[in-house]
Amino acid sequence: MPTAHISAQPGDFAPSVLMPGDPRRARRIAETFFDSPRLVTEVRGIEGWTGTWNGHDISVMASGMGMPSMSIYATELIRFYGVKRIVRVGTAGGMADEVQLGEVVIANAAHTDSSMADFRVPGVRFSAVPSYDLLERAVATARSKGLAHRVGPLFSSDTFYSDRPEQTKGLIEHHTLAVEMEAAALYGIAMREGVEALAVCNISDHIIRGEEMSSDERETRFGPMVEVALGALFG
Repeated sequence: MPTAHISAQPGDFAPSVLMPGDPRRARRIAETFFDSPRLVTEVRGIEGWTGTWNGHDISVMASGMGMPSMSIYATELIRFYGVKRIVRVGTAGGMADEVQLGEVVIANAAHTDSSMADFRVPGVRFSAVPSYDLLERAVATARSKGLAHRVGPLFSSDTFYSDRPEQTKGLIEHHTLAVEMEAAALYGIAMREGVEALAVCNISDHIIRGEEMSSDERETRFGPMVEVALGALFG
């Protein structure tokens, strides 16, 4: 049924969904990778598309920026549209020294500074982790295709502009690979709802070295990330 945030009809979404943050990237993924893509929702400019990939039904919908936005869309997709697998495909800022621009990070955990995690299980420091099956297939896909990738934890931050050098230092000392703003929320929701989730991110900048892709590069260099995500879903 349509919700306040999604206008699609029952059956419009496939059981497997890719979720970038940017609505334009959702459209570009559908146009680049899907056969016969059709627009199924565009409430508030958040586009959702459904088509097929190698004979598999597949959808893509933007999550917007940040954990509250991801929480709304992921929850509604799961509860009202029967979605069973969600893979976040977005950009992340490198933290660890070994991480390079353009690499794909496959997140085997997501740390967060968000208070959302404090309310999941009272008295528990909740661990946000992905589906092992999706994780395993994503890594196998990246290896088989020879794609530059790393496997490790992300940091899902509640703030984009922050000045907390001690926090950053501590995360790097604990081998956190990169920072973004959605994965921990997606993992927590998937664990609560009993579905599968994974975050596969493209390194678009490095917050320590000050390196960054141009805005055009961010919009055109998502191919390897999406290949890994599709392999996770259907490999």
